Amino acid sequence: SLAIVPVFADRELNLRFSLDTHSGMAHGILTRSARVTANLAARARSLTWAPAASVFDGRITATSNYARRAAPGFASPCGPIGIPRCVRTAAASAASMKQVTFEPDTLPSVGLSSSGLDAAAGDLLVLAVTEEEFATEGDVTSIKSEQLRHLDESLGGVLTEIVAWGGFDGKQGSSSRVVRYTGPGTKAKHVAMVGLGKGAKLTAAADWGVSPFQALGGAVATLAKTNKAVDVTVTLLTQPDPVLRERALSQIVTGALLGGYESSRFKSKKSPTASKLASVQVLMDLDAAAADSAVARGVAAARGNLVTRYLVEAPPNVCTPTHLAEAAAHIAAKSPDVFTLKVYEKDECEAMGMGCYLGVAEASAEPPKFIHLKYSPKGGSASRKIAIIGKGLTFDSGGYNLKAGAGSMIELMKFDMGGAAATLGAACILAELQPGDVEIHFIIASCENMVAGAGLRPGDILTAANGKTVEVNNTDAEGRLTLADAMWFAQEKCGVTSMVDIATLTGACIIALGDNIAGLFTPSDSLAADLTAASKGAGEKIWRMPMEEEYFESLKSSVADMKNTGARYGGSISAALFLKQFVKEGVEWAHLDVAGPVWNEKLGLPTGFGAQLLAEWAVAQRAAN
Repeated sequence: SLAIVPVFADRELNLRFSLDTHSGMAHGILTRSARVTANLAARARSLTWAPAASVFDGRITATSNYARRAAPGFASPCGPIGIPRCVRTAAASAASMKQVTFEPDTLPSVGLSSSGLDAAAGDLLVLAVTEEEFATEGDVTSIKSEQLRHLDESLGGVLTEIVAWGGFDGKQGSSSRVVRYTGPGTKAKHVAMVGLGKGAKLTAAADWGVSPFQALGGAVATLAKTNKAVDVTVTLLTQPDPVLRERALSQIVTGALLGGYESSRFKSKKSPTASKLASVQVLMDLDAAAADSAVARGVAAARGNLVTRYLVEAPPNVCTPTHLAEAAAHIAAKSPDVFTLKVYEKDECEAMGMGCYLGVAEASAEPPKFIHLKYSPKGGSASRKIAIIGKGLTFDSGGYNLKAGAGSMIELMKFDMGGAAATLGAACILAELQPGDVEIHFIIASCENMVAGAGLRPGDILTAANGKTVEVNNTDAEGRLTLADAMWFAQEKCGVTSMVDIATLTGACIIALGDNIAGLFTPSDSLAADLTAASKGAGEKIWRMPMEEEYFESLKSSVADMKNTGARYGGSISAALFLKQFVKEGVEWAHLDVAGPVWNEKLGLPTGFGAQLLAEWAVAQRAAN
């Protein structure tokens, strides 16, 4: 039912209304405007309700939730499963929110060019150079290498002009001034240079952080965006070692596709600073087949990163547990030959005894969604089963231990599903790479951590799916509770022998490592080595942290098997020790605490951290076999 109450006064007063399908209650509209009353009443009458659908292994089955078919002017950002909170609480808004996508519809085209520099056309020519090409005396930098001097002559001295402006000496990721060009040697309209750093360090796997080629791609995208360039050609003055060229091209592609990123999906007007980049051509000595493979790999990595960013940046009234389930369905639908999806509803999780997970979810009006996306290699056979488990708290209020006060970051707790986003981003990448001989399970126990009379209280005791009991002494240490049951599922239901969980788990890890580095916790030296190698290949920084067993003493409870939090100090370590209690003997396990690097606080944007790292690790498992 819907109550519309006219109020007579001199000016309009519009208050929002909501329809609560769970309780059957209708909230009233209070308005002084006859026009608003009539319009809202007409819209309310046009609302229809129908059973929603969940995707199970490619089949569609009805659920007990409801889906909404909206009248014109009503938002439907979360897709067909369930009723997003944004519809219930903001339905009276005059502005409609666009359908929210999971990834960009299109990306700039990228490829290898076989033509020479003199044939390079378009808006911008970028020359990639090393530090050794230049000499600096005092504050004056000049061209040093004969090769670059010769190229400068063929381009009419434009490179000397660029260097004369100062501020550029070839350091990794640095960009020169962009100069308009109409002279000989190239058909490009503008010329610029980007630094690769030291020539001796031209590698596709840097010891720390991004590689020179990733930095090059990112710098090219930034130059293109800043200068409104549509078509860009990139050439490397010093070609990489032949064994590195395929990987180098792949990384240039990924960097170029990500470097111009900005968030615009939730803005009412088109961004005036949006990149216009449509095409990137790279001049490199590489055969066509290897180039095609490299480009495909680079595009896959970029798409996975963008899926991760899109999920993390979405507000919590859009990115609900249902939205995450729909994102998984989107990935599965694009590659049905290798992916199957099962989304477990609350009653099914109850039947499996997931008391820790459901205890966290209890206070939320949003239904929990336990997501199991399974990758099976073509041919069906796999000698190894692994799992990637992502923390999927789409909003974390802290529960009764409410996040409050300066530094609580409650307004950013939409990114508490950054681990789940990276998990799905990795799945997106692997859908393109399709490694053989390894079965991969992507698992997300998704829910919200809210406050309500029926919700989790400090002091409650929960029973996990493996039978262990947990005294909840802090409702704001909820992520580890959801992960505990997800890890049990990976081992007992999927039979994995190696698993990595990724979670925005503790503020303590940000205190320890800052906001650019993830913490790696594992008792396995071999798994630590594999993940470190994967992080270097992805250009994502991780640092192995100690697993100090003595710290578990602070997690011991007098009334249950353990508490969910321990002493104040070493909080990220005790959190990892808590998770370790849910690892079976013989199963390899690692925990990645990504609370810091999932979000760029300075830019106010997500980073996409973790997706490429996890995909690199998963592909390496095939090689290990």
